[in-house]
Amino acid sequence: MVAKSKRLGRGLGALISDDSDASFWGGEIPKKFQEIDVGMIRPNPFQPREDYNAQNMEELKNSIAEKGVIQPVTVREKDGRYELIAGERRLRAVKELGYEKIPAFIIEISTDDEMLELALIENIQREDLNPIDVARGYQRLIQELSLTQEQVAQKVGKERSTVANLLRLLKLPTEIQESLKRGEISMGHARALLGVEDPARLQEIWNQAVQKKLSVREVEARVRKANQGEKEKIRKPQPKSPHIEAMEERFREVLGTKVKILPQKNGGKIEIEYYSGEDLERIWEIVQSSENDY
Repeated sequence: MVAKSKRLGRGLGALISDDSDASFWGGEIPKKFQEIDVGMIRPNPFQPREDYNAQNMEELKNSIAEKGVIQPVTVREKDGRYELIAGERRLRAVKELGYEKIPAFIIEISTDDEMLELALIENIQREDLNPIDVARGYQRLIQELSLTQEQVAQKVGKERSTVANLLRLLKLPTEIQESLKRGEISMGHARALLGVEDPARLQEIWNQAVQKKLSVREVEARVRKANQGEKEKIRKPQPKSPHIEAMEERFREVLGTKVKILPQKNGGKIEIEYYSGEDLERIWEIVQSSENDY
């Protein structure tokens, strides 16, 4: 049994008037408020949050121990118990402190799809959620509820471009996504890295950004330099063997026009230039006459 008093907040009026969860639900979904047994609450099966910062959790526990649970959790009734919708960190903190009850909004939700949508949207809007978890929340709304990016943007109150830019982060390799989650790189760094075309160069620039603590502008400069180098490498003609050059010269003599042999890794191609319909007919007649020689 915990000896110290377990204060649960500033009173019913203060809890209900809190601007966070209360304003989120906005009165659109029927809800009631009461203190409920912590042991009666099951975890949220659709929880989008993946990481819990240990220091932040300790700060939350200290705040609850001093002032009580100022912001209620949100739950729904299911199978004679309660299922958490929002407030995972608060519930964990209360359990670790040994509290027996917690203030809660109980709202009416009839389907798991609605539960998923509300849980994802509520958690996505938390200020302390990292960009990757937000992006994965958007992705789940799109994939599991068949929403468009525009519909997601409307539901979370963001511009569609904001949603699209966050979703693009999921194209980065997993280790770079984890680096962003850990705070080793910022959103600005991550967006710059998305522009790297070569996977090996992407890995190299990311390592430099982390190890040398490069600024976003420094990363952007390295990305531009890397991409320019790749383009120049593609444009730079590969040296041809004397045998290929001799074959080109013989083609030009026979066909009376410019001919290029372009070797590639597997095979290659021959480019024959012509300058008019009549010129094409002339070249065709030469080819035809060559066939007659055989």
